[in-house]
Amino acid sequence: MLRLSLLLLLLSHSAYPMLLGWVESPGYPNGYLPHASLNWSRCAPKGHTVSIRFIHLDLEDSEDCENDAVKVYSNGNLISVLCGKKEFEELQSSVNPLHSSPGGCLSLSFHSDFSNTKRHTGFRGFYTSQDFDECDDPDNGCTQFCHNFIGGYHCSCRHGYHLDADKQTCTVSCTEDLSGLKRGDISSPSWPASYAENANCQHILSVEAHLQLELHFSEDFDVEQSPDGQCIDALTIETLSGTLGPFCGHTPPPSPFLTHSNHVQIHFISDGFGTNKGFSLHFKTRDKVCPAVVTPHSTVTPQQPEYSQGETVTVTCDLGYVMNSQGTQTLSSEYVTTCRGTGIWTPTYMCEPVDCGFPGIPEDGILQLVGSAHTQYKDQIQFNCSSKYYTLEGDDTFTCSASGEWVSDGGKTELPKCTEVCGKPEKHPASTGRILGGKNAKLGEIPWHLLIKEPRRGGASLINDRWAVTAAHVVEDVEETSLRLYGGLIDGRTADRLSDVVVVDSERIIIHPDYVKGIEDRTSFDNDIALIRFSTRVNLGPNLIPICLPEVKRSWVENELGTVSGWGKTEVQIKKEDATRFVTSAQLKYAHIGVKPLSECEDTPLTSTKKRMLFTNNMFCAGADGKDSCQKDSGGPFVLPMLAEGREPYYLTGIVSWGPPCEERQYKGYYTKVENYVDWIKKTIDTIEKS
Repeated sequence: MLRLSLLLLLLSHSAYPMLLGWVESPGYPNGYLPHASLNWSRCAPKGHTVSIRFIHLDLEDSEDCENDAVKVYSNGNLISVLCGKKEFEELQSSVNPLHSSPGGCLSLSFHSDFSNTKRHTGFRGFYTSQDFDECDDPDNGCTQFCHNFIGGYHCSCRHGYHLDADKQTCTVSCTEDLSGLKRGDISSPSWPASYAENANCQHILSVEAHLQLELHFSEDFDVEQSPDGQCIDALTIETLSGTLGPFCGHTPPPSPFLTHSNHVQIHFISDGFGTNKGFSLHFKTRDKVCPAVVTPHSTVTPQQPEYSQGETVTVTCDLGYVMNSQGTQTLSSEYVTTCRGTGIWTPTYMCEPVDCGFPGIPEDGILQLVGSAHTQYKDQIQFNCSSKYYTLEGDDTFTCSASGEWVSDGGKTELPKCTEVCGKPEKHPASTGRILGGKNAKLGEIPWHLLIKEPRRGGASLINDRWAVTAAHVVEDVEETSLRLYGGLIDGRTADRLSDVVVVDSERIIIHPDYVKGIEDRTSFDNDIALIRFSTRVNLGPNLIPICLPEVKRSWVENELGTVSGWGKTEVQIKKEDATRFVTSAQLKYAHIGVKPLSECEDTPLTSTKKRMLFTNNMFCAGADGKDSCQKDSGGPFVLPMLAEGREPYYLTGIVSWGPPCEERQYKGYYTKVENYVDWIKKTIDTIEKS
């Protein structure tokens, strides 16, 4: 009773409302009913806590207090769960007191389940608010002294220190404005004793513009440094041209330390720990001189430790660096400058790394840069091709050189190109077959063969993603932009219907200049070759890739087997008539035929006027028993070696040109010898692509 009276007396005299009272289970002490509940909460003023002490606890006991329980929370966080029966002494030793955080809230909840085997009296506790002693909290922030009072606390400092603006950190008064002084001394706080903790010192030096400040550090230098060389405490020197430092450890800045500035700020900071001695320096003035370094990444001629007013030097940018004049790089890497009385070089230009810029690559997206490219001196870029149907021709890695050009590892300045992978189909036909009633090609087996349906049915061979080659007589009377070609197909009937068929229109048709056009009673197909440039680039894929052009002139081998293909006439059996007929094939067909001897080729068939066709060195003939090209196969490819797995790459050796009628069954066709025209093909394409 005496304690309660004293508590009420303190309450009546305090400047804030004190919280106190009892909290009990429903029905206490006569016992609580099933399904009883209680929710209780109190909050403390700033700098105080709410605490509760239980004097009685008698609840139904259960595992994890899942039946009847009282739960206590601090700021919503569960801090205690109680059930069962505990005597006062046990409550004092293991439970009491339970309290909130400073300025926080304490909450209590009680519940009982549906039944008890016997009636329990419940619980009772006394709650009160009380001052929280912040000085017992290691996180109170006071760096030296802490003083607690009711509702708060106060930090204070030892003699010679004062509280910083945060009202917690003790620091020293070490900021000085020494402007106008031409000589003097500066040191860390408490020098030569250990410097003060949490120091933040700033010494300002300022003299006339024609003078510079010169610093002389004592050899006794001791500023705290970590084992890995990082500055824990630090000394920095700030001039008009930049900040020098930080300096720490046991090695002072070099003396004399020329600042090249008439205005200097010396900063010193320390943390809250350590017993290091610090630093001491003497400052004085001297006439300004210009520094030995005019601008980074350059050298000067003549070289001296310093330069006086009126002296001139030649500044030469380092290799790979050039002048920046008025924000723009120039081609020059050298200029002349003069030392002024202010200690400043005039004029001064920055030496910046040479920028090679982004290389000019085609916009078709086939040749592409790998990753994000930087374009300055010594930066590297890499190229690759965006599709497996192209191969990189040239070096893939380039470095930005001192001359401002991209130079490859092999010393080349020409960027690589993505050239089409040619003559390597992903599927291969069987090693037998005929074109007259021959074997049907499967999709992707002869992916370079293009179909021409109008105005004259024939074929063409894809030689890159923008060009095809055919026989001149197939396109000799066709307007340049009116020809339509079909690729990536084997059934000519689906050319205009299937979405995956590649349809491309002509933009240019170039017939060999020595081909003679428009002869009614023709006796020569010499130079029967033409180029077709597409209006758009075709997308290569497994069913559409180019055939390779012959690389060098070859020795012709009699009976060497190659493959001819086409959508021309083929021989079919008419069962009802018990006869054969030649009809235009809907399916792409191929046959493996051999190169015939020169003597047999020279024995050309007669024309309708009983004249012999002219055989020239620009032709060869080929065929086999029961196998030959036929009408409407014109312009199609004859490739070597014979199409069979493992023999690629394949080369466009011949173009179907002319021959005796299929009905005569001579099985001898004449082909334009492509190797004689490779130079013309490449030169023509190169000229047009560059125009």
